[in-house]
Amino acid sequence: MEAVIDAAEQFEVLHPGDVVEFRKRVLREQDLLAVAHDLIRKMSPRTGHSKPSFFQDCLMEIFNDLESHIQNPTVLESIVSLMDKGTKVLTTNYDNLLELYGQKIGRPMESLDLNDKVKVLQWVQSYINYGVLHIHGLYTDPCGVILDPCGYNDVAQDCTLMDELQNLYARKSFVFLGCGETLRDQVFQVLSLYTVQNTVSVEHYMLVRKENADTFYKLQADLLLKGIKLMSYGDSFTTFPLYIKGLSALICKERTENIAHVEIEKLLEPVSNIQTAAQKRKLDENTGTGKPSKSKA
Repeated sequence: MEAVIDAAEQFEVLHPGDVVEFRKRVLREQDLLAVAHDLIRKMSPRTGHSKPSFFQDCLMEIFNDLESHIQNPTVLESIVSLMDKGTKVLTTNYDNLLELYGQKIGRPMESLDLNDKVKVLQWVQSYINYGVLHIHGLYTDPCGVILDPCGYNDVAQDCTLMDELQNLYARKSFVFLGCGETLRDQVFQVLSLYTVQNTVSVEHYMLVRKENADTFYKLQADLLLKGIKLMSYGDSFTTFPLYIKGLSALICKERTENIAHVEIEKLLEPVSNIQTAAQKRKLDENTGTGKPSKSKA
């Protein structure tokens, strides 16, 4: 948000008074999606809605030269290795950093969004192996960026597409990375993934940092109601890349060599002491049989 405002100020597409006001709103308001929507409207007064031109200029500015910002590609490399083994990747990120990295190492990466129904259906049905589905849209197409539930109207009313997405959630185990607050916002929930939680035969997981015990266990209880088990990768962001690298390597290996349960325990034990034996056993069952695939959202 601050980067967009800075770019808008630089391009002189916002009145100085508006710049000051939006900076204040970013600091004091909790619903940043509403602030973002108002900002886009302000930058595109002639359209009367979020179909911007100045907004696109600002997005291109703040997302310029993304690859130069990669300092440690471990997480990106790990996710691409999972895609090599058939994992589907969804993201709420507006950038295409993962695709850029994948292309750099020779993978035919493709960015997808919910506006292209044909492509999404091909991706769900595994005809597109290196597609990354941006469920909130992509910065290269500002008109497709979704900032409120209304942006999902066309998708929610498409029974075929909704059925395919819900069936995917019911058949495949999802691993959510860095999505703690995303699961609470209305934009994500329009996809109605929670509506199938009582009918699924697989389990879903979320990896988070356990910085504060009270916050962690509260989130753990909240997510259990949604059919998602919370797991910690440690108490510091610095442990995340190696955790993902080890987990992805094990998943990739077991899909060709049928890794035993004890090896999964060795991987999870150092970084996830809060996980119960039953959770570990279930995770082993989900990855060891090869039935559900791991996916990011």
